[in-house]
Amino acid sequence: MHNPIITSLLDTDAYKLNMQQAVFHHYPDVHVSADFYCRSDENLAYLREQLIDHIHHMGTLRFQADEIDYLSSLDLYQADFLAYLSHFQLNPQQVTVSIEEGQLAVHIDGPWCDVILWEVPLLAIICELRNRACYPELGVADALARLDDKLAHLPADGYSDDFHLVDFGTRRRFSRDVHQAIVTRLHAVYPPLKGTSNCWLAKQLGLPPVGTQAHEWFQAHQQLAGDLADSQQLALNVWLREYPNSLGIALTDCINMDAFLRDLDASLSQAFSGLRHDSGDPIIWGEKAIAHYRHHHIDPKDKTLVFSDSLTLAKAIHIYQHFAGKASTSFGIGTQLTCDLPNVKTLNVVIKLTSCQGKPVAKISDEPNKAICKDEAHLSALKAAFNLSP
Repeated sequence: MHNPIITSLLDTDAYKLNMQQAVFHHYPDVHVSADFYCRSDENLAYLREQLIDHIHHMGTLRFQADEIDYLSSLDLYQADFLAYLSHFQLNPQQVTVSIEEGQLAVHIDGPWCDVILWEVPLLAIICELRNRACYPELGVADALARLDDKLAHLPADGYSDDFHLVDFGTRRRFSRDVHQAIVTRLHAVYPPLKGTSNCWLAKQLGLPPVGTQAHEWFQAHQQLAGDLADSQQLALNVWLREYPNSLGIALTDCINMDAFLRDLDASLSQAFSGLRHDSGDPIIWGEKAIAHYRHHHIDPKDKTLVFSDSLTLAKAIHIYQHFAGKASTSFGIGTQLTCDLPNVKTLNVVIKLTSCQGKPVAKISDEPNKAICKDEAHLSALKAAFNLSP
């Protein structure tokens, strides 16, 4: 097709491949569905036909031999999974694009191991198509000028050698070219950049690909555990079976931080190398994590707190300064790096799991407006299982 947005299956976030391998080994026959949500006050219905064309193009892509070799070099992926990827292709029939109540609707349905790689490129495509339509005059030069200005105005003494930044900007980037240019510039001039979530960029630039698991891992386990109350611990323990010595950062807000910490017992607290924040007040969250580790006689400085919720560079430095000397920290910045151009209104879009094995799943989070569930009965049951207020 003319001017495709996604040209490599490696142009995705590392946590997707990491989860895919765990699904491949532990849940090969599990079926899921997911839906697109636009949280912005913006009608995207006009993108439908273009999006369908890009989805069909995605079905033509394969992992290339050099990409499989690259993944093999990371020492994360087992031979059977790499063999599966070498023959993998996305199936466009698993994605339905329609207009519902005047708004763009995208529904994904199929075997979890197969459909898991749709989310990130679909969001990147939607964002780039929208930006091509709304801001045709803007591009790489504008993004780099904005980045250089931000870097020039950062406080010289605001951080030290242990301030770690990671690019998390694939899903809501302005464009693929802007994303590549921003990460390339940061890699050249900004030593705190320690990695990127994007596997293709990591391969091109020699950066570590960074990521562990996302909300869908915990959501699916709501229907894979015998009891809802056991779902988070099951998700954590299966993850450890797949990755006993790596990828030890756990996402905390599928239910909420308090419920997560109740499930993170002393053994799990020791086994996981750290926690990731993705909703709610970051300072309150971090202090809860530190108190939890101290309660279990663990030095918080031996664990890593990863912050990834709507960060800017300035906000990341502020959080870093608060926790300096208390705990190790790392910061994943997405939209405010890869879609920060003059007068551009960023698009807040997500794709979230809505069912597993034909039954509903939910994300509650530490921020009420991020809650997602299509079934009120399941949401009520989930809240009851984790002792949350109705």
